[in-house]
Amino acid sequence: MPRTQGGESVLSRVVRIVETFAPGDSALSVTEIARRSGLHIATASRLVEELCSFGWLERDNDRKVRVGMRMWEVVSRASPTLSLREAAMPIMEDIHGIVGQHIQLGVLEGDEVLFIERLTAPGAVINYTRVAGRLPLHASSSGLLLLAYAAPAQQERIIAGPLKVFTGQTISNPSQLRSALADVRRQGYAFLAGHIHPDATGIAVPVRDPAGKVVAALAIVLPNDDTARSRIAVLQAASAAVSRAMVYPAPPQH
Repeated sequence: MPRTQGGESVLSRVVRIVETFAPGDSALSVTEIARRSGLHIATASRLVEELCSFGWLERDNDRKVRVGMRMWEVVSRASPTLSLREAAMPIMEDIHGIVGQHIQLGVLEGDEVLFIERLTAPGAVINYTRVAGRLPLHASSSGLLLLAYAAPAQQERIIAGPLKVFTGQTISNPSQLRSALADVRRQGYAFLAGHIHPDATGIAVPVRDPAGKVVAALAIVLPNDDTARSRIAVLQAASAAVSRAMVYPAPPQH
């Protein structure tokens, strides 16, 4: 791998450039890319131009830079969550038609929940998530659900904190979190009212692979009122349908 005078590989610098694009960033100037990546403007400009030549990045008419169609194409077809998303989307659309609120699919990524699909509707309750967006595990229903079935070492690491507080209802201390995780495992779902925003309730249920391992959280975000709990049963039925629809490749034959 070619290295720069400072010892950092060219690939490392390319990764730094690509990771400057945060959720909600449709396009960035080269100056902003250089600032966020910590690269000299000349270095950032040169690497951006090379990435554009391969189609991994693209320039707008105003010379701002955006993620290119070629990158989107490769990432989409090679995504490890492709079969999960394909199995879930028809069922998510059915729930969306019934509930008329946010429906989302999240997976465990590091110490956060990463949302890989999301459906919404005009007039739906406030929701901070977006596709490719992340939230802390302790604060969101999807995150809490995934953490409840995660490895014990990861659970203990998150329990030890720090635990970011969003509202007065957010789980904010180790004993609360430990108790909440036990409740999720006992009930089979996570129900968090007002933990991310006072007006919203999140409900999440597990999606399992053929071996019974929890691989994702299927969730709805709806108004924080007395009717929220009535949606648990339909969400559980939907997650069971997604689990049945999951298709995994056969293991290699030796």
